[in-house]
Amino acid sequence: MLRIKTWQIVLIAVVCGASILFALPNLFGRQALLSYPSWLPRQQINLGLDLQGGSHLLLEVQYEEIVRERIVTLVDDTRIALRGERFGYTGLKARGNKVVFQLTNPDNRDATMALLRDLDREASVVGTEAGAFEIVMTEEAIEERRRSAVSQSIEIIRRRIDETGVREPTIQRQGDDRVLVQLPGIDDPERVKALLGKTAKLTFHLLDSSVTSADARRGRVPPGSMVLPSDDEVDNAGNPIPYVVRKRVMVSGDSLVDAQPTYQDNQPVVSFRFDTVGAKKFGKVTQANVGKPFAIVLDGKVISAPVIREPILGGSGIISGSFSVEGATDLALLLRAGALPAPMKILEERTVGPDLGADSIQAGKIAAMIGLAAVVVFMALYYGFFGLVADLALILNLVIMIGVLSLLQATLTLPGIAGIVLTIGMAVDANVLIFERIREEARAGRAPFSAMEADYRRAFTTIIDSNLTTLIAAVILYMIGSGPVKGFAVTLGIGIITSMFTAMLVSRYILVWWLRSRRPAVLPI
Repeated sequence: MLRIKTWQIVLIAVVCGASILFALPNLFGRQALLSYPSWLPRQQINLGLDLQGGSHLLLEVQYEEIVRERIVTLVDDTRIALRGERFGYTGLKARGNKVVFQLTNPDNRDATMALLRDLDREASVVGTEAGAFEIVMTEEAIEERRRSAVSQSIEIIRRRIDETGVREPTIQRQGDDRVLVQLPGIDDPERVKALLGKTAKLTFHLLDSSVTSADARRGRVPPGSMVLPSDDEVDNAGNPIPYVVRKRVMVSGDSLVDAQPTYQDNQPVVSFRFDTVGAKKFGKVTQANVGKPFAIVLDGKVISAPVIREPILGGSGIISGSFSVEGATDLALLLRAGALPAPMKILEERTVGPDLGADSIQAGKIAAMIGLAAVVVFMALYYGFFGLVADLALILNLVIMIGVLSLLQATLTLPGIAGIVLTIGMAVDANVLIFERIREEARAGRAPFSAMEADYRRAFTTIIDSNLTTLIAAVILYMIGSGPVKGFAVTLGIGIITSMFTAMLVSRYILVWWLRSRRPAVLPI
């Protein structure tokens, strides 16, 4: 155990040197780091919401809207299927989570049953002898759509937030249909809330020119059309101007591959581009409807209704409207990130000010300094020179921890600071165990070399076992814990590994070097 191997010395030098390099950027501001040479590390420890301030949002996925849309679609599909087979029916409509209708000729019951079962495998079809039918979405199908909606929502929320440049956001599922979003350091929480609250479902429809605005206000809308309000146009009374658009979606926003804010006639607009399939659909629609108005609908509102002046065959176009620069930028962001599968409702919102974070950081610094000073003084007084070696290893342990946290871009939270403070006390455990064994061997009259050799050999297994059990607990806390608990587990786990490194290698080789160079007759411990 007292042999010094070259590769171990190289390992210690590399780890300590790299840790100092990665820890140094935390002593400077972000602007000062810009003047750093590009080959030097610039990563800093990311501060969590409780230290940096920011916004805490709890969102709920309104998955019932997905079920409702599927039922509405199922009504249209059923109508088309029955008309295709020339089966007469009455009373076709949606009622809750099911579609109901009555066959005019009950003799078509069996054929209708087979037709509807092929229409939607996720639905249960029930038909009576009298020809009354119900198409019901099964609980399994509803549950699957809910799970899928939450998973998709988390991914799309992550894309939207990443586009805004927020560093180290926390986005995780909470419960069955809720999403927790924590955004540290944001300076415009209202904008982020607006981005997250929009479904951003973009569709392109043809306008129904056979209906006037007056007819639309009176509810005189023909089958196959619907009334949608304008997003930014109002009448003399201040009410949104209604548009009568065809229900059929000509092109869906799902086919978009890019959207960017730009300018047209010195006005902010949004340029968009479709994929190959979407470009073909868009080209066919515009080619067949030259001279007709085309409605661009976002979340149930008409944001633009331009006239198709010529076929658009390149798969790209412009969305114009009364956009501000920020509005055009946000719309382009939403379209790039994709539409949410269901609307999101903000259940809880908390804003954490940076002053609270500054107080927490200051309190953490004071606690860490007091803990470090107390341990350093105790070790120096109780173990003398050996204690000073342990203190040096302890300080190096802190530097390595900060370097590792910076390298991993880990998020430091208030519980994480508690983990660091706890690690300061635990970091000298291995050294205390070793020093006490050395003291016992020295009192028994063994020579310094023999005492240290026997002690390190016997203590090695005990140190590994004690630290390994704590490390396992830290891993379990990280796997099953929430955000603050994970922060504590990360710093505790890193601290355990670094303390074992400094105790079993750094302090050990300092003592071995001292022992071989001085060759004392009695150990000063």
